[in-house]
Amino acid sequence: MKRDIFIGGAWPYANYYLHVGHLAALLPGDIIAKYYRENNDNVIYVSGSDCHGTPITERAKKEGIKPEEIATHYHQEFAKTFAALGFEYDKYSATMDEHHKKLVQEYFLRLLNNGYIYEKEEPQDYCQHCQTFLSDREIVGVCPHCGGKSTGDQCEECLATLNSNEVLDKHCKTCGEKTTMKNNKHLYFKLTHFKDVLQNLINNNKDTWRKNALGEAQKFIDMGLVDRACTRELDWGIEVPVEGYEDKRIYVWIEAVLGYLTVGKEVAEEKGIDFDTFMNKDNKNLRTYYVHGKDNIPFHTTIYPALVEGLELSYRLPDYIISSAYVNLNDEKMSKSKGNLITANELLEIFDRDTLRFYFTFNGPETKDTNCSVEEIIQCHNKFLVGILGNFVNRNLSFIMKKFEGNIKEGTIDENIKELTKKEYITIGNYIEKGELKNALNSLIDYISIGNKYYDEKQPWNQVKENIEEFNNTTYTCVYMMVNMANLMAPFMNDTAKKIKEILKLEASGLSWKEEIIKGDLKLESVPLLFQKIDNK
Repeated sequence: MKRDIFIGGAWPYANYYLHVGHLAALLPGDIIAKYYRENNDNVIYVSGSDCHGTPITERAKKEGIKPEEIATHYHQEFAKTFAALGFEYDKYSATMDEHHKKLVQEYFLRLLNNGYIYEKEEPQDYCQHCQTFLSDREIVGVCPHCGGKSTGDQCEECLATLNSNEVLDKHCKTCGEKTTMKNNKHLYFKLTHFKDVLQNLINNNKDTWRKNALGEAQKFIDMGLVDRACTRELDWGIEVPVEGYEDKRIYVWIEAVLGYLTVGKEVAEEKGIDFDTFMNKDNKNLRTYYVHGKDNIPFHTTIYPALVEGLELSYRLPDYIISSAYVNLNDEKMSKSKGNLITANELLEIFDRDTLRFYFTFNGPETKDTNCSVEEIIQCHNKFLVGILGNFVNRNLSFIMKKFEGNIKEGTIDENIKELTKKEYITIGNYIEKGELKNALNSLIDYISIGNKYYDEKQPWNQVKENIEEFNNTTYTCVYMMVNMANLMAPFMNDTAKKIKEILKLEASGLSWKEEIIKGDLKLESVPLLFQKIDNK
C-alpha cells in the first residue's frame, strides 16, 4: 500500500544568497523525498522563500528600492540554486504568492473565529527619533536569560523565544536611540493555551524528533510560553483581514510557517489529492517531516503545531523533526557581517552537485555542529567518490572494455551478495525514514567497499585466464551490485545513479527502491570515469 508522505523544507529568508548552512540543513528533505518517490509513495514536498519581514524593509530603505524587488531577486536566485543542487520540490513557492496570501488570511480569520486570536492594547516600544512603533526585529537589546545579544523576539545566543517586554537595554535597530513605551493596539495569538498539547507532542515523539529539537522544544516550554503578537506595524506583508487593522500586516512568524499548509494544499489540488484527508491526524498511512536548521526549531516544534491545532482542521502535527545543527566555515562560525560566508553558488562553481550532496550528508550536522572547508570537500571527494565508488565501477568495466570490447556475458550472481543486497535496501531505507542520513550513507559506503573486497578476493584478472565461467560469474555479480548501488545511492546522488545505469545501458529500467535483477548479456559502448580526482591546488 502506498504511503502518504508530507515533507516541508524550511523557507529561507529572501535577503541574501543560500549558504552552506542552508544546504546542509535542507538537503535531508530532498533525500527523503527522493527515497519515498523511489518507493512509489504519495509524496508532497514543498518549500518556498520567506519574502516579508523587517530585514527586507530595512535593506530596501537603504537601497532606495521596494522590498518586493529585493525579495523577488533572491527568491528567483533560490529557485535556481535549489535546481542546480538537484532539489526536486513539488512546488517551491514564495510568501508573496497570491495563493499563499489568500489562504493565510483565511487561516487567520479561522484562528480568530476559533477564539485563539484576541485584541490587546498595551505599551509598545516606540522610537521618538524615527517616529514609529518598533516591531520585535527592529529592537536590539540584551537577553534576560543569558545576557547575550538579542532582538525583540529571540536571543541570538541561547535562542530563547522572547516577548519584547522582557528584553533589557532596548534600542532602535535603525537609529540606535533608546526606545520609549507608547500604547498601541495589536492582535495576539494564544500560544499559552497550547502548553499541554505541545508537551504531549514532545513526549510522544522522543523516537522521531532529533535530540536538539526535543531539547530546545522542552526548554521553550519550561521557560514559559507567552502569547505572541500576530500583527505588526509594517506596510510590507500580508494585509490583516480585520477591520481597524488596515495599517498593519500579519506578523511574518505566523504567515511563513503556515506556508507548509498553503503550498501543500496547492500541490495536493494539482495532484488530485484531497488535502484535508491526506493530512488528517487519523490517517494511519501518513508521515510528516519538517526539515530545517537549529535556529528554526522553536517555530517548528512550538509555534507551527500550536497554529495547526488552533485551526481545528484535524491536521497531523509533526511526526519527524529533522533539525540540523550549525555548519562552521574553516572552524569559525559563519556570519554575513564578518564576511566569512560561502554561498552554495560559489561551491557549485568548484564542485559538481553530487559531490556536494555526498559531502554535506557524510559530514552533515545531524547531532552537533560540523566544520566545512573546500579542502575537506576535496579530500572527501577523492577518498570516497573516486577511491571507493569510482574505483569499483571503473576498474570492473574498464577491464571488460579492454578484454572483451564491452561484452558482458550472463553469469550466476553470488547468493551471499544477493542476500546482502536485499538487506541493504531494508537497512538503508530504515535509516532514511528515521532521518538518520549519515548512517544511511555509511551503510552504502560499506556496501560499495564490500564490492571492492569481493572483486579483490575473486581476482578476475586471474580467473579470466584460468576459468572463464568463474570470471563471468564474478563480473556479473559485480555488475549486479553496481545496478543496485545506483538504486541505493539515487536519493543522495541522483546524477551518479543515472550515469551508472546509462553506462550499463539499463537507463530504461529506471531507479526504484527494490532489488534489481539483471538478465542476459550486456554490451558497453564506453566507460567514462564516474568522478575525476580533484587536485588540491
